[in-house]
This record gives sequence, C-alpha cells and structure tokens, in this order.
Amino acid sequence: MPAYVIVEVSIQDRNKMLEYQQLSPATIAAFDGRFIVRGGQTTLLEGDWQPERIVIIEFPTAEKANAWWHSELYAQPKQLRQAAGSTKMILVEGVKPVL
Repeated sequence: MPAYVIVEVSIQDRNKMLEYQQLSPATIAAFDGRFIVRGGQTTLLEGDWQPERIVIIEFPTAEKANAWWHSELYAQPKQLRQAAGSTKMILVEGVKPVL
C-alpha cells in the first residue's frame, strides 16, 4: 500500500535549500518515490495553520520510504535540508486501492 512523506518546511537559507532541491529528486526516484506536492500555493480551509511550504512524496510502501530516509544516498541532501531551515515531517500509510 502506498505511503506518503508529508513535510512542512520553513526556509532560512535559500541557497542551501536550492542545492537540496537539486539533489533530492534523484534520491527519491531511487526508492520508487515521486513528488505529489512540491511547494505551490496553499489555501487555509480551517484552523490557523499557515505553512510556508508543503511537500508530499509518495512511495509504493512505508518500507521504501523508510529505506530512502535512512539511506546513504539521502544522507548528504538530508543534512543540507536540515541546515537550510526547519521542517516537520511525518510518514503516513495510505489506503489500499479499491478495485
């Protein structure tokens, strides 16, 4: 079943974030992941949540998402992202597709 990495990002160092944005797609693709949302305008529907940037990455399974997160391939980009700003990140499993 698919799994999603959902990230709220606040950027403090745009240069480091741009470098991260160049490096991260190949690491995600190596684990069969793909971006569903990568930035883009947000519209508040309820509550007081006003994120600066939202990213959603889909992986075929939670195991693939965890393998990406803990991989050597992602280690350097992860350090760049962490140095570029602050993030809140969760992994959530999707639902089984209905056929």
